[in-house]
Amino acid sequence: MSNYHIKHLEEYFQVYRKSVRNPESYWEEIAEEHFLWHKRWDNVLSYDFDKPEFKWFEGAQLNITENCIDRHLRTRGDKTAILFEPNDPKEKAQHITYNELHKRVAQMANVLKAKGIKKGDRVCIYLPMIPELAISLLACARIGAIHSVVFAGFSSKALATRINDSSCKMVITSDGSYRGSKTIDLKGIVDEGLKSCESIESVLVVKRINSDIHMEEGRDHWLQPLLDEAEETCAPEIMNAEDPLFILYTSGSTGTPKGMVHTTAGYMVYTAFTFKNVFQYREDDIYWCTADIGWITGHSYIVYGPLANGATTVMFEGVPSYPDHARFWEIVEKHKVTQFYTAPTAIRALGKENLDFVEKHDLSSLKVLGTVGEPINEEAWHWYDENIGKRNCPIVDTWWQTETGGIMISPIPYSTPAIPTFATLPLPGIQPALMDEEGKEIKGNQVDGRLCIKFPWPSMARTIWGNHQRYKDTYFSAFKNMYFTGDGALRDSVGYYRITGRVDDVVIVSGHNLGTAPIEDAINEHPAVAESAIVGYPHEVKGNALYGYVILKETGETRNQDNLRKEINQMISDRIGPIAKLNKIQFTSGLPKTRSGKIMRRILRKIASNDTSNLGDTSTLLNPEIVQEIMDNVIK
Repeated sequence: MSNYHIKHLEEYFQVYRKSVRNPESYWEEIAEEHFLWHKRWDNVLSYDFDKPEFKWFEGAQLNITENCIDRHLRTRGDKTAILFEPNDPKEKAQHITYNELHKRVAQMANVLKAKGIKKGDRVCIYLPMIPELAISLLACARIGAIHSVVFAGFSSKALATRINDSSCKMVITSDGSYRGSKTIDLKGIVDEGLKSCESIESVLVVKRINSDIHMEEGRDHWLQPLLDEAEETCAPEIMNAEDPLFILYTSGSTGTPKGMVHTTAGYMVYTAFTFKNVFQYREDDIYWCTADIGWITGHSYIVYGPLANGATTVMFEGVPSYPDHARFWEIVEKHKVTQFYTAPTAIRALGKENLDFVEKHDLSSLKVLGTVGEPINEEAWHWYDENIGKRNCPIVDTWWQTETGGIMISPIPYSTPAIPTFATLPLPGIQPALMDEEGKEIKGNQVDGRLCIKFPWPSMARTIWGNHQRYKDTYFSAFKNMYFTGDGALRDSVGYYRITGRVDDVVIVSGHNLGTAPIEDAINEHPAVAESAIVGYPHEVKGNALYGYVILKETGETRNQDNLRKEINQMISDRIGPIAKLNKIQFTSGLPKTRSGKIMRRILRKIASNDTSNLGDTSTLLNPEIVQEIMDNVIK
């Protein structure tokens, strides 16, 4: 029995039991059999939840890029490693083989070294979804520099905050980026941000849109001429298992962004293992995750996880709606994609469009469908299943976080029977616990509580850059000897987990704990509703009441709004109970969302509560203008 590749349910239970009975020997076996090490570890795991401190494969030495590139050269050198699909379908796709990736990463690594970057230095990467983005990550890892990718949709202020927090020495960017029919002046954003960044010594600029940009003498350098002169080999820096690999910022619901630090060995082992199992990857598959590498999903499941398995991973520069809403499905057909991993937000948006966009493309190559970023609602799940998977592809609804590094709870295709809206069962080695407000574990099934993890796993973030106390306070102070996820969850009669949303998205109405996700699911079943978001606001009788923000489909926009409100509340009453009915329902053309598609409920809560004095920084939102529209139409 292979611990590394689980193929059916009975095997899952056998492996899972083994993994929680003796986690150290379980992960040791996987690490020993599937990776390249310069020196074996002295100790598999040491940990202390109080400090908190976690060390995996302590004493081991390795370089992650040897595991992602070099070791595949003999057997897979001519295989496509990265398949780049540009924003404009008329531009030719690029197939970058493992041999070519090896050469390009070495050249980039040599450029970094020539510019004074060495082991432990931080490099900020602010690039669109072009091959240079993945190559820059790997080049940093090659020489032991710590990469900090900032999503290339963030504002100059957000960029500067992240550069300053980790004192980056270099920024890698491009003259600009394509986004659908638009171009974005990335270099201008960088120039603005760097006005308040003293640590930056050099800026490398990729030519992508051929725009006329300002290049600051002595600081800014076009990348291509430097690459042309660079050597095509670069010996990998030997890293310790616990050396930092990257910093990735996640915005806290309050305060400054948190720079989550992920280290080398445990992260590699866990992302490779979870990629193989959750997507049931086979040698000739073409795997596509539509995320941006600016998010953890892109780090773990576009770059490191797939490449550690010698996979072909698709990188898409564009958006799902350009040149039309068939773009995703056209790419699936063109490249014969076998695994497709995207966000519920994208599925809901595409589900609103005419089915002709889907039906004119051959999607028969697909084997596994995945979702990430938030729990997928039932209506979107069924649309995905019927129209994209043709009821023939398992759907993996994956739950995990920037902080966890890799997927934690998810169906394993062909092993775990899926139920819409449920993330189902924990992956091997993951030990979830549901906790009550008094800090006691809630045993048994048919229960709900706060979701914690009670034993370390290899890819967990080790700290918040420069602020270990905040790491402790945020994740390890709510429950003793546990990692607190911040999410609520319920466990059903067979032990399946359903994520009910952030705990701060659990609203207590008249003494009842109401998760907003199930209420939103009920509303979204209404034929006139496209999307919804529920928040609580103070109410003198109930303590809290529920406020709904609802986006209508075009068919709903001509309807009588009072009647629609009654119908929506009737559906909630029927599905969940009268206690969950909404006191106020505001129809809106959009919701404030982060660039990764998460609804910023913090803003919606403040507006509903009539507290708009400090909405925080809204410049990093995908659609900052929607905030004013919602405020103008708020129901008093």
